[in-house]
Amino acid sequence: MKLLKLVPDHTNIHFLKWRVPFYLVSVLLVAASWGLVLTKGLNLGVDFIGGQMIRVTFDHSAEAPVATLRDEVTQLGYGEPTIQRFGKPNEISIRMKLPVGADKDPALSDKMSRTITASVKAHHADARIDGVDSVSGKVSKELGWDAFRALGLAAVFVAGYIWLRFEWQFGIGALLSLVHDVSLTLGLFALTQMEFDLNIVAALLTLIGYSLNDTIVVYDRIRENLKKYRKMPMPELLDLSVNETLARTIVTSLSMLITLIALLLLGPQVIFGFTAAITLGIFVGTYSSIYMAAPILIWLKVSSKSFVPGEASGDVPPSAKRA
Repeated sequence: MKLLKLVPDHTNIHFLKWRVPFYLVSVLLVAASWGLVLTKGLNLGVDFIGGQMIRVTFDHSAEAPVATLRDEVTQLGYGEPTIQRFGKPNEISIRMKLPVGADKDPALSDKMSRTITASVKAHHADARIDGVDSVSGKVSKELGWDAFRALGLAAVFVAGYIWLRFEWQFGIGALLSLVHDVSLTLGLFALTQMEFDLNIVAALLTLIGYSLNDTIVVYDRIRENLKKYRKMPMPELLDLSVNETLARTIVTSLSMLITLIALLLLGPQVIFGFTAAITLGIFVGTYSSIYMAAPILIWLKVSSKSFVPGEASGDVPPSAKRA
């Protein structure tokens, strides 16, 4: 039986031919992503901003009565709530600042959550309380700092590892592709206003690992070909390297996407943001390995001399060998 091949043998796609337009598109997307983050901001969960979040589902309603709920909760005297849809139209989250003194007396926070949930159930018979999360302001600041420090250190150590394994130009290329991938993912969350919590930080760290894995595979083949084809022009050599690893890249990405799409469509709502972040990361991670990490090696003047100085016998014409 003939085996199915997603990528035919001897594939020769000229990826690097369009490197400049794709780089411009990437720069624009990264700039737009950070523009969204700075203007719209991220919908930070209680993990980062502190407070209390109550998740409610209205089982027999097509859409949650957000305006009515806001008035009802405000009348309880705990301040104005932030109410947002949490997944489906009939699922919402009610976020409240912790009462004054709750850091010293947790009973105040518990009393507020009981009062709010009792009010919601009393006014809406089909309301189902899915969960109550409470985080103090001090803990949230520590969680936020630790989370973003983990992302920064992961990116720096990744670049350092590739620098040591290959050359400094490869480390810069890997770091650039990681910044690209994380920026676009943050842009997605700023655009959609999906909740950004510690689960999403875990997704970003997973994305960094996936992007690193794909980039190293491409870089390793580039290094091998630099030693093998000493006189081949860099754009052609990069195209060759990317095409030689293309089958592996597509099979790995498709295998992960099948599972992720199933989770997006059928998985629980609580991990929807996590799954969406990784799904986007698969696309941008694969793209950046080809159009971010590889082309920059040309502009950073990588050549065969970066690894093995002198001539390689594999490229010396037969007549020169006999002479």
